[in-house]
Amino acid sequence: MNISKVRSLAKSDLHNHCLLGGRRSVIEKFSGKKLSTFKAVHPGIGDLNQWIGTELRPFFQMPGAFEKAVEAAFLQARFDGVTRLEMSIDVMFGTIFHVPPERIVAVLKHFHQAVAPGIDFCPELGFPRNKSLRTLLACFEPFPDFGYFKSIDLYDDEFAQPIANFRELYRFARSRGMKCKAHAGEFGSAGSVKEAVEVLELDAVQHGIGAADDPAVMKWLAGHKIQLNICPTSNIRLKRVKSYKTHPIRILYDHGVQVTINTDDVLVFGDGVSEQYLKLFKAGVFTAEELEVIRQYGLEG
Repeated sequence: MNISKVRSLAKSDLHNHCLLGGRRSVIEKFSGKKLSTFKAVHPGIGDLNQWIGTELRPFFQMPGAFEKAVEAAFLQARFDGVTRLEMSIDVMFGTIFHVPPERIVAVLKHFHQAVAPGIDFCPELGFPRNKSLRTLLACFEPFPDFGYFKSIDLYDDEFAQPIANFRELYRFARSRGMKCKAHAGEFGSAGSVKEAVEVLELDAVQHGIGAADDPAVMKWLAGHKIQLNICPTSNIRLKRVKSYKTHPIRILYDHGVQVTINTDDVLVFGDGVSEQYLKLFKAGVFTAEELEVIRQYGLEG
């Protein structure tokens, strides 16, 4: 198995934050500035948020930066051999950087068709967990009428406030026919994964690796066919997991939980889906046959 072979295979990326998911070379060429290498000092997302504020916030204040970031994300997905892409835009991005919703939709549509029309693209809206429900609902309000976004995700600091605070948001999204996903168990416990699924009636969990600590929760996830969209490199770079060899994705897989392999933020962490398949193989975590099973999980739903 080699990287060229893996890239040539059709695969999914179901956990991808668009504006952090582009090819670094494209972003650096446009900005005329080399981005610093991200390195977490402490476990958690605090260092990541600081890096984003220092490195990327000035970038997004440049004219045309939003368009370039979206283009870079589709270029990365195409390069990586991704054929099914669930990629999120932060619901608050437009408010912060004064990009109207119709422009967000138009830019996503344009670069999907211009760069990677062969990709089955399912656009997603992302909601930061550290904001109030009313703020998020107000930002959400203009988007459903476009009939464009297919799913939602709740992310950022999973300890910011109780998951139940977002029940109304998820009920509204479900009433509009949207797939419901949320970050849980990235740093939280197995119990927090089960709670998120039950309270928000989730279709899938982003990360969810905390579930590996509890066989009963893994059995429950497997029985309810709740897919975990896992990002191994992200988990390692954010100091949640020590290495590929010790990553709990193997435990989850062995307990019958349906798992997929995804990028999270390739602009920050550096690895596409293909690199992660190869690293898990070389670390002896999965055989080529097992990775094929995981690849099919992602392509099927």
